[in-house]
Amino acid sequence: MANLTMIQAITQALDMALERDENTLIFGEDVGLNGGVFRATEGLQAKYGEDRVFDTPLAESAIGGLAIGLALEDYRPIPEIQFFGFVFETMDSIVVQMARMRYRLGGTRQMPITIRSPFGGGVHTPELHADNLESLIAHSPGIRVVIPSNPYDAKGLLLASIESNDPVVFLEHMKLYRSFREEVPEEYYTVELDKANVVVEGSDITIVTYGAMVREALKSAESLKEQGVSAEVIDLRTVSPIDIDTIVTSVEKTGRLVVVQEAQRQAGVGAAVMAEIAEHAILNLKAPIGRVAAPDTVYPFGLAENDWLPNEQDITTKVLEIINFD
Repeated sequence: MANLTMIQAITQALDMALERDENTLIFGEDVGLNGGVFRATEGLQAKYGEDRVFDTPLAESAIGGLAIGLALEDYRPIPEIQFFGFVFETMDSIVVQMARMRYRLGGTRQMPITIRSPFGGGVHTPELHADNLESLIAHSPGIRVVIPSNPYDAKGLLLASIESNDPVVFLEHMKLYRSFREEVPEEYYTVELDKANVVVEGSDITIVTYGAMVREALKSAESLKEQGVSAEVIDLRTVSPIDIDTIVTSVEKTGRLVVVQEAQRQAGVGAAVMAEIAEHAILNLKAPIGRVAAPDTVYPFGLAENDWLPNEQDITTKVLEIINFD
């Protein structure tokens, strides 16, 4: 196995997808010769040519429209939105066109499109680059939203997304790109979509989260262990559709739940989890459901983001509040 960062695992997955299927295409702003802002596509144009890995104009709406047209002609497009904060320019293509196309055409055509995009805070990006906008897509039917939290999952989930004949928005947290390494198999493999992962087993409380907050939750679980609290940490991996069964099974065991998201409190993946548990497992709860999220304000400038973003201590404090509820 190779010891890879998440960005290296993503590049490896893209390389394998291009090698496996000649109808797979990668395009976006600066993804060709430059290899993208974070070098996720570095070297791929040189290997596969300008017809399969190519730059587009600075126009997200055109990127979305091109992906739809190519998919209808039996290509397997992998467009990149340079930063997910720019997704508003292509929302019509994603939620009005891609997500509805199979239904609109009576199941006669497919939309095997995987939209890759970096997002997330903690790296002091300029305004509009770090916004957590995943719930905009997660609340739109007909399209998956996948968010890996580690290199192993990033490669396997990306390959599974590219294999899928349905559209996928694949979001990559910028802080995770090069912050740690993990053993990743060198061969082609996939990780099941729509399936959450129990990262750490526990008996006292369930922590459900995704993306960079998985790392914070794991640190919190270690801290809680020293205080005699056994926390089970679940990584959603796919935030739409949510694997409710795995969460319900955990809550039936622990009787307590804390949901953690980097996005603002009002911005909904965490709220969706809470609503499902209230509907399907409320009688198993020994305390109210806890929620850790960013404040309901616009994303702050870089100098203030460390004070704004949820962290390990916020999670630990909320878990202890729920544990001590009576």
